[in-house]
Amino acid sequence: MRLCWLLLTLLLWLPPLPGMAARDDIPNCLGCHTVSADVAVHAVFQTVHGGLGGGGNGSCAGCHGASEEHARNPAAAMPGISFGPRWQSPAEARTDACLGCHSGGSPLHWVGSEHQREGMACDSCHDSHRQQDPALSDSGSQQACLSCHSRVQAELLLPSRHPIAEGKTACGDCHNPHGSLGDASLHQASVSDNCLQCHQDKRGPFLWEHPPASEDCALCHRPHGAVHDRLLTARGPALCQQCHVAAFHPGLPYGAEGLAGGSGNQNVLGKNCLNCHSQVHGSNHPSGARLTR
Repeated sequence: MRLCWLLLTLLLWLPPLPGMAARDDIPNCLGCHTVSADVAVHAVFQTVHGGLGGGGNGSCAGCHGASEEHARNPAAAMPGISFGPRWQSPAEARTDACLGCHSGGSPLHWVGSEHQREGMACDSCHDSHRQQDPALSDSGSQQACLSCHSRVQAELLLPSRHPIAEGKTACGDCHNPHGSLGDASLHQASVSDNCLQCHQDKRGPFLWEHPPASEDCALCHRPHGAVHDRLLTARGPALCQQCHVAAFHPGLPYGAEGLAGGSGNQNVLGKNCLNCHSQVHGSNHPSGARLTR
């Protein structure tokens, strides 16, 4: 008798098997969406979403709603919340179905984010039915990002770039696709704070600071890719002379004309300004007021 009670208790706690309704008021979704009819649907039971609502038909209703009309007339009525491809609910409804559970953590700032304002929904990038959601891997998330951000994709092919193609960095290392409190969906509040998460050697405070470097890295560098070395926005010394027109040097712009007679000009060749001003981000040397040491 005790063994029977233990078996009964165990059966009551186990989730329903696929094809079994968790409650009487939930339509029998899996009665039509059988394994032979739609294998992709049943892949959800290999994920955490397969246990929603007690499993089985309850997991379907957990995301798609009760869908009574669809159950009565599958050919004419769409599910309560449909993610496509035949029918598709508005982006807000599809996202709300996800945010019912995923309301904290990374998606915390989704409302008002750039992607939300563009009319995107969670399923624009994610596939909740697949055991391995492509958007959760570095390569898959990169492919999802670059499918829309074509300009960034082109910049990643320039001579100087972050090593995203090699898999050493990923879009998600700098950006939160679900939104953030800063610009460009960056993880940190500012561009410089974001850069300094990796480039710790450029973090101050310095005894002698270079104001542009401490203000915004993007004043001198392009984050995704550039024609010039070290992701610079312009070739030196042209970049430096955008601010330093005649700072203790002759008030002449340094260019190719500085190579007259075939003699090398240290202000133009090599690392140009960096030949002398090597500590361009800042210096802690007592004599580093000119960022030379």
